[in-house]
Parts: sequence; C-alpha cells; structure tokens
Amino acid sequence: MTAAVTFLFVPADRPGRFGKAFAAGADRVIVDLEDAVRPEAKAAARAAVVTSDLDWDRVVLRISDAASPVFAEDLAFLARCPAAAVMLPKAEMPEALARVRAAAGREVELIPQIETARGLAALPALLAVPGVCRAAFGHLDFALDIGAAPEWEALLLARSRLVLESRLAGALPPIDGITADLADPALAGAEAAAARRLGFGGKLVIHPAQVAPVARAFAPTEAERAWAERVLAALAGGTAGAVAVDGQMVDRPVAEAARRILARAGQSDA
Repeated sequence: MTAAVTFLFVPADRPGRFGKAFAAGADRVIVDLEDAVRPEAKAAARAAVVTSDLDWDRVVLRISDAASPVFAEDLAFLARCPAAAVMLPKAEMPEALARVRAAAGREVELIPQIETARGLAALPALLAVPGVCRAAFGHLDFALDIGAAPEWEALLLARSRLVLESRLAGALPPIDGITADLADPALAGAEAAAARRLGFGGKLVIHPAQVAPVARAFAPTEAERAWAERVLAALAGGTAGAVAVDGQMVDRPVAEAARRILARAGQSDA
C-alpha cells in the first residue's frame, strides 16, 4: 500500500468542515484537538468528533501534548474514538507515546510531531516505540523553540536529521511541516518539492487548495517516469556489460532510483 503523502488539518470543533476536508482529496485528514481548539471548547470538540460519520481509516487525531492540562482527558477520549492514527504534538518522551498507545486500547498508528530541540534529540527513541511508523515536523514551533527564523535555510539541519533518523530506524520518510501562506497554493507545492528532494515523504497542509499542488510535487513528473521506464527497459534487455541510458551508466543505485520512481507513480509492477 502506498504511504500517505497529503495530511490536511481540520479543527475538531468545526464539524461543519469535516465533509469538505474529506472531499478535498487528501490522503489523511488530521482532526485537530490541539492548537485549533480553544481550551473551553475541547470537550464539545471531542463530542463532535466521536458523533460524526467519518472515514475513520483516513483520520489522524491530533491530541494535546503531554504537558497540556487536558492531555489526560484526550487520552481517555482515545478509547471512544476509532481514528486509525494519533498524532502527538511536541513529542519528546517515548513514555508519552506508549501512554497514547495504551489508552487507545487497540492497534493504532502513532505519529510523533517534532516541534522542539528535545524532540529532535529524542527522535531515535521515539521512532522505536511500537506503533510509530513515521514522524512529522512542526517547523514553526521548532523554530520558536531554538530561536531561529522559520525559514528553509535555518531549519535545513533539523529537516535533514529527521530524514536520516527515519531511515536509520527503518521508518517511513517523515512528513514535512505546513505552508502558512494560504494565498498562494503554488508555494505549498514548491515547498513540498523542496522537502521531497531532501527525502521527505509527505507534507502537512492547512487548506484544501494546498492538497493538489502538494500531491503533484511528490508524484514523479512525466519526464521522470519516462526516464525510469527507459532505464528498466535497458536492464531488461539483458545486454552483457555496462548499460547506459541518456549517456548515464546504469548501476545499482540508478536502477533502484528508477524502480522507486515507478513505484511512486503507482506502477506496482516496476
């Protein structure tokens, strides 16, 4: 099964928006109980979520962080909410993720969101918690935590570490943070393309208009697909000795890159 690429946020206390969020075409919908919901509205938000008719296999429930005064209430809610995945913001301690898993009382995908320096330092341990298959980046909070500008260059090391540690842990490629600019969906696509070049496998989005450009950014282009098909066709020819395609020698890394391109394009026979 292809890993999810687009993750669209919707506030948990706005059930009128749930339908539009699911119709936007995102692979997953993050029903957000954390920053998007005022403290006094969280109880009503939980009730709205659990009484809604949702495609629960596509739901990621983002709960409050472990230091929040309502963390225990969110944990208690997990037993009643059949979401397929749970995102823990400001994840720093494996024990907190283990509590989330235990509170759910079932197999659930856990997504630690790295938003602090401590969280990044603890990433190997977080990825080792049963149920965790990938991490997400919260770059705005991370930049605030380390006193950096929330700009690409300033956070390049953090993003690279997320990719590296995910690979070392055998996890899926991580999910990059949001694009805050709602007026220019193309910017979300451009930032998604940059994240893809670094090795990310998906991106958080905050508006339905961002879904399509982000999905396109992670999908292989027609030129990439055509190149990959030429590479694999040359290899299938069985010619003795070295094989070259477009003037480039095809060795094992090149062949594997071609297979991955076609796999991302949905050509499972690659």
